[in-house]
Amino acid sequence: MSMANHEISVSIPSNLDPVYSNRIQIAYKEDEFTFLFLHEIPGANQARAKAIVSISPRHAKNLVEVLSKSIADYEQKFGKISAPSSAQQQDGNVTIRGYS
Repeated sequence: MSMANHEISVSIPSNLDPVYSNRIQIAYKEDEFTFLFLHEIPGANQARAKAIVSISPRHAKNLVEVLSKSIADYEQKFGKISAPSSAQQQDGNVTIRGYS
């Protein structure tokens, strides 16, 4: 798959605030991937949904490629990102109530 480089003009509304997310839930069906970005509140056993983004499977595949390249560029500049410990990975499997 070729990722053609071209420039586009992006208009960002002045009232659009950045969002911090430290957890993500991903759901998919035949025609879309849905990303639920969450901010997990430490020690409170709860999280707040910050954004929900749905994209096509083709765009999801492109996202993987762009993210992989960005991570490689980051690691080249700042050093290797260490993988989470096995305890942290087990903690990553969380049931989220209130969204399906």
